[in-house]
Amino acid sequence: MKHLEVSAAILIYKDYLLCTQRGEGKYKYVSFKYEFPGGKIEPGESPKEALRRELFEEMDVDIRTEDMQFFYTVNHKYPDFEVTMHSFICPMKSDAFNLKEHIDYKWMNIDNLDSLDWAPADIPIVRELKKKGL
Repeated sequence: MKHLEVSAAILIYKDYLLCTQRGEGKYKYVSFKYEFPGGKIEPGESPKEALRRELFEEMDVDIRTEDMQFFYTVNHKYPDFEVTMHSFICPMKSDAFNLKEHIDYKWMNIDNLDSLDWAPADIPIVRELKKKGL
């Protein structure tokens, strides 16, 4: 089974978290689900370096790696692949970004995260956020 290693950003602006919605994709079980933005770690990249690159490519957001704080790692097995996802708290200086890869987004406070239809691998991050806070 294919294994992916990815990084995800918990983007925070004024106590709100940015939740992005995936479009329709190859796998129905993650299509149209909400997720924390990020992407695959390429060979030779650290999880933080990959996250910085992905955020800039997908959203025009530039977060310095030294401003990223490790939060939680999830290992999840989907029907067609496995994923190890490293998540990082990423403070934003403004709420400005360009949505290039996702179809929608919501700024949510931590108490309302459960109201979204999350991708299965992101659900443990939501649970940890609600348990630990920011």
